Amino acid sequence: MAAREPSRYLTRALPRASVPSIRPQGFLSRRNVSDEAPARRLSDHLTDLESASSLSTPVTASAAGSFDPLARAAARKNKLPRGRPLLRPRAEQSYETTIAPDIMTLCYVHTPPGFTPPPKAPRLREWDDSSPYHKNRVLRGPRGGDVLRLLRKPIKFNNIPELERITVHSYAISNVRVETSKSKSSVATWGIHAGRDTVAVKADLAGENMYHFLGKLVDVVLPRIKDWEGVKGSSGDSSGNITFGLVPESVALFPEIEINYDMYPPKMIPGCHITLHTSAKTDKDARLLLSALGLPFYGKIVN
Repeated sequence: MAAREPSRYLTRALPRASVPSIRPQGFLSRRNVSDEAPARRLSDHLTDLESASSLSTPVTASAAGSFDPLARAAARKNKLPRGRPLLRPRAEQSYETTIAPDIMTLCYVHTPPGFTPPPKAPRLREWDDSSPYHKNRVLRGPRGGDVLRLLRKPIKFNNIPELERITVHSYAISNVRVETSKSKSSVATWGIHAGRDTVAVKADLAGENMYHFLGKLVDVVLPRIKDWEGVKGSSGDSSGNITFGLVPESVALFPEIEINYDMYPPKMIPGCHITLHTSAKTDKDARLLLSALGLPFYGKIVN
C-alpha cells in the first residue's frame, strides 16, 4: 500500500501530456469537413450582394419605381423559416404572454348564468307635459351634448384590445413602401401647385413590421428624448386610436437614421406623426393597452 501511494501522487503531479491514457487509442476514421463547403457557402452569399454601391450612381425615377424590397427578399435563395418563435418581435411576445392576460384579468366582467342586465334608458327623452307647448313636440336629445359617445362593450376573451396597425408620416424608418399625397390646394408662397406637387408620405405598418417599429420606438427612441413627459392624456379620437408627433431631433434617434446620420443633412430630416390604431372602442381601453406596451401618458386623462 505504501508503495502505491508515491506512484499515485507522482502521476497527478506530472503534466497531462505525459500521463498515459487509460482508453485504447484506436484508428480514427472520422473525416473533417473539407474547405470546399465554406467556399460554396461564400459563393452563395456573394450572389446576393450588389456589385456596385448605390451611393456612387444617382437614383433615377424609373429605378425608384421598380424597386420592390418584398420581391427582392422573396427571390433570395437562403430564406428564414416563417413562424419560428425565436424570430418574433419582443413586443408581440410580451402582448400575447403577459399584457393580454393582464388586461383580461383587470377588465373582465363576469355574468353568471341567469343574469339579466338592467334595461337601457331610451336614447331620446320625452317631454314631461308640464306645459301645453310640450304636446306633439319632437323628442329631446340625450343629455351631455349633441354628439353621442361610443358605448364601451364589456371586455371578454374574444375582444381584448390589441394593436392593429401603425400609421407613420415618414419614410426612412418604416421598412415598407410609402404612399404619397398630392397637394389639394395651391400655395404660391411655397411654389406648390394643386394636384401636382407631393407634400406628404404615409406608411401603414402591420404584423411583424408594426411590432418591430413599436419596439424601437418604446425601447430606443423615447427613453433618449430629453425632458419628454409622454403622450398627452387628451389625445385620441374617442374610437381607440392615439396620435402623437416627433420633432426632427427625435426622429434622428432611430437606429436606421442615426447610423447613417452623415448622409442626411439636418435640414432634410423631417418630423413625423405616429397614429396607433387599436381594436379598442374607447380611448380608455386603448390607453390601458399602450401603457402596458411601454408608452407613457401624462396630463389630464380624457375618456
